[in-house]
Amino acid sequence: MNIVIAPDKFKGCLTALEVAKALGVGFQSVWHSATVEYVPIADGGDGTAEVLGQALGSEWVECPCMDPLGRTVPGRFAWNGSVAAFEMSAVSGLRLLGAEERNPREANTYGTGELLLEAVRRGAKRVIVGLGGSATNDCGMGMAFALGYRFLDAAGESLPPEPRFLESVERIERPSDLKLPEIHAAVDVRNPLLGDRGATRVYGPQKGADFETVEELERGMAHFVDVVQREIGLVEPEVPGDGAAGGLGFGLRAFCGAEIRNGFTLVAEAAKLESRIAECDLVVTAEGAMDGQTLEGKAPSGVAEIARRYGKPVIAFAGTLQEDHDLENAFDALCPIVVAPMPLDYAIAEARPLLSSAARRFARTIDLGKRFGPVE
Repeated sequence: MNIVIAPDKFKGCLTALEVAKALGVGFQSVWHSATVEYVPIADGGDGTAEVLGQALGSEWVECPCMDPLGRTVPGRFAWNGSVAAFEMSAVSGLRLLGAEERNPREANTYGTGELLLEAVRRGAKRVIVGLGGSATNDCGMGMAFALGYRFLDAAGESLPPEPRFLESVERIERPSDLKLPEIHAAVDVRNPLLGDRGATRVYGPQKGADFETVEELERGMAHFVDVVQREIGLVEPEVPGDGAAGGLGFGLRAFCGAEIRNGFTLVAEAAKLESRIAECDLVVTAEGAMDGQTLEGKAPSGVAEIARRYGKPVIAFAGTLQEDHDLENAFDALCPIVVAPMPLDYAIAEARPLLSSAARRFARTIDLGKRFGPVE
């Protein structure tokens, strides 16, 4: 039997590769002759750069950058000599700020621009930027500022690249010597930039925005989009995913000519996941928590779609599993790894053996079914 194990990370607990290996231990403890292929996956959020780096045979390049509030933090990107991959959250993420520091009127993506610029300086022919986990709501203004764009008010004065100034921008000066490679913005959401499902109203509150700030930033973004369209122009003024990472999806398209791509699709292509699934007997995926949102572009859903195309059985393991009819229909079997009530911190600490035990139980159940055959 050839098993492809293609899980996502267990956030705050195990990397995707660690999840895959823990499941492999369980399967091979029962199916001793089984061949296991580990294909860690991601969907554009946390862990995407690591998974892409593994798939592309990359090394890590370190580069000091500014965090959302202008402090120096260590940044890094995966680099294989031609392709660079990084997550914007590494330098512009919410995880870099304490709860009392969250300030979406000032937090910006300047550090993301610094990482992008360093990849360009190294001669990158392609850059993949994972969008998600941002502390920012600046439409990519900070990122563009780091690349050499300048934003001017009605009096011609240069504005700092902070979201509170979005509504004051009237002119945009482009850098004269900026040459960028192919850039892909990897997303796991399809939110538009503006409106009730947009970047500000959906994600602004978790970044520290109260009602008044949400309305201010929404107005600023709407004005900024109009100025960008007038000054730069976009063939497609709006596309799904523009609202990812506080509007960085839109900013990367407007200022860098980037293409917004589904994060899972990018990772699957790099890992040659489809060809591996086509040749296997069983597909296994996993995610820390599986619920209705899993089917909205998350990695396990993408794995299941490929498995269905090739008629392969697909099994999903999860730390927590919500009862959902559509979720049940997406997989041949859903397997929770926790079989008894336990504190969350204990479950996190014991995630590896819990995963291995769950895989072992599943393999034994399959063997039992083979022994008895179909039930009349």
